[in-house]
Amino acid sequence: MSTDAIFHPRAVREGFFPVNGAQLYYRDTGQGQTIVVIHGGPDFDHHYLLPDLDPLSDAFRLIYYDQRGRGRSGWGVQPEDVTLESEISDLESLREYFQLESVAVLGHSWGGLLAMEYAIRHADRISHLLLMNTAPASRADYLVLRQALARKRSPGDSEKMEALLSTDQYAKGDLETDAEYYRFHFRPTVRRPELLEWVVQSLRVGMTAERVVKARAIEDRLYEQTWMLSNYDLLPQLAQLHIPALVIHSEYDLVPFECAAHIAQAIAGARLVELEDCGHFSHLECPNEVRKAIADLLVCQ
Repeated sequence: MSTDAIFHPRAVREGFFPVNGAQLYYRDTGQGQTIVVIHGGPDFDHHYLLPDLDPLSDAFRLIYYDQRGRGRSGWGVQPEDVTLESEISDLESLREYFQLESVAVLGHSWGGLLAMEYAIRHADRISHLLLMNTAPASRADYLVLRQALARKRSPGDSEKMEALLSTDQYAKGDLETDAEYYRFHFRPTVRRPELLEWVVQSLRVGMTAERVVKARAIEDRLYEQTWMLSNYDLLPQLAQLHIPALVIHSEYDLVPFECAAHIAQAIAGARLVELEDCGHFSHLECPNEVRKAIADLLVCQ
């Protein structure tokens, strides 16, 4: 957690905006050019991005939101209500609700994939595409990611993760069992124990076991509609974009460098920024470098 986020409290506006069949939570802070922040998971909510992205609101307006069925946007939503198309439609509804002609979109991890999907469909509504430790853009690169994860984990950690997955506690969404699983999952990318624990505890703030199970079911559905498809590949469509773009990748990222490089190569003129001594949660471990890279793109292009 960055110290400037502690000592510079910022005014925050919170509420809900209507979408078809649901009400989605938003958190709005800062002024200036608008950045819509898209969280990862996709079974998490926006909370793990706080407070370390908030200093961007010194110069920009940040609108975070919880995706349909997750976090504070879960009321009345069932997993079968969530599709890739509903996710993209919800993003467009957010833009319309705030009456924004165009926005910069900042996606972290899975949120990067959603940002790319939105950009492909609504390029005229995006001023800048900001991808921070983004998920892969194709099934082929997803398989590269899976192979890399298997190499990065110790055999012991892999065995413990498999054991946790087989327990009734995990299946029922027990919060401590879920947290223990993610301690092993993120250990290769967050090497400082205190930061690892911060990440793990931030993922399920305010969650219940029932909400965890629902969020996982949503995650499974979204995977089925993207990476599980044999022909899933956004790279050819990304090559048609003409939007200022930034791809941030970290030395110890969970996602291999080549996956980020393929995205940066596909988007004409995209900037690829590599951060040293940093992992998948670069906003937490390298906050100053992340904010500088984002501000440089938004100010200069």
